[in-house]
Amino acid sequence: MLFRLVFIPAILLLHACGQGTEPRFFQHGMDTGSRPWTHTSFSETNDDFTFAVIGDLTGGERKGIYSTAVEQLNHLDPAFVVSVGDLIEGGTNNRDTLQNQWESFDSRTRHLEMPFFYLGGNHDLTNPVMRQVWKERYGATYYYFLYRNVLFLMLDSEDFEEQKLLEINREREKAMKIIRGEAPGVFEETPYAQMKESRTGAISQQQTEYFKKVLDSFPDPRWTFVFMHKPLWERDDEKGLGSLEQALASRNYTVINGHLHSYSHRVRNEKDYYVMGTTGGYQNPADSMAFDHLTLVRMKEKPLLTPLKMNGILHENGVAPEILRN
Repeated sequence: MLFRLVFIPAILLLHACGQGTEPRFFQHGMDTGSRPWTHTSFSETNDDFTFAVIGDLTGGERKGIYSTAVEQLNHLDPAFVVSVGDLIEGGTNNRDTLQNQWESFDSRTRHLEMPFFYLGGNHDLTNPVMRQVWKERYGATYYYFLYRNVLFLMLDSEDFEEQKLLEINREREKAMKIIRGEAPGVFEETPYAQMKESRTGAISQQQTEYFKKVLDSFPDPRWTFVFMHKPLWERDDEKGLGSLEQALASRNYTVINGHLHSYSHRVRNEKDYYVMGTTGGYQNPADSMAFDHLTLVRMKEKPLLTPLKMNGILHENGVAPEILRN
């Protein structure tokens, strides 16, 4: 009798393991026995979410790409969208021109059905007037937010002293004339392209201390994402990312930036560092990694990042949007 009391629950336990414990949100009309699916251990949880990242729009924005991206993002339905900067062409001290450029970007962005988080790049922030217009419209040039206990650090990689800012802006405008076909020359040979600041940007001590305090305030998030426009991690002095990398060293984090208009991934400090391509910005025709894409980041125990080429995100009729097939 004792044997039967022990044996029967064991059989029931084996049966339960074979079928799986079915969650309350899943129902079916099957009787007991074999079923035509593998298991019902669905991966979704309350903390499982997906957000999207867009790349650079500028350096000669190609018409229609970003509007198409907004439509595609609404179909993909991430929780929110994050940018890596360079949202307008900029390059001017004319406030009316800047306001018109921002209104053009915002009028398209308003069609997104989910929140959009701004980040400034060199096209958005590289002179005092542009920075002032940004602050009037959007407030801080660097900030953080926490979503489902995942920490997002949004860095300003154009955090220069005003004199350096003016110098960079002068050389940048000369170089941009070459890109726009308004002047002869090779962009890569211009003084602007040769400046360390034009590639790596800079972060001030004040900004670094701000983010160190943020990290102290949130010592144990599920994950930390560090967004910036230029690859500050390439700069090896006090104006680079090194000090923050040291502060981040004991936690799980991922770095994502733009600026180079070419998608890439590398492992640095045993962490993932990604460079986004474009979402309408200038592309080097000789670069096979220069393509328009949206990136989905699914956050589970650790992030899974998936770049989606825009010309592979199809409408319900099975074709890519017209603007991307031309």
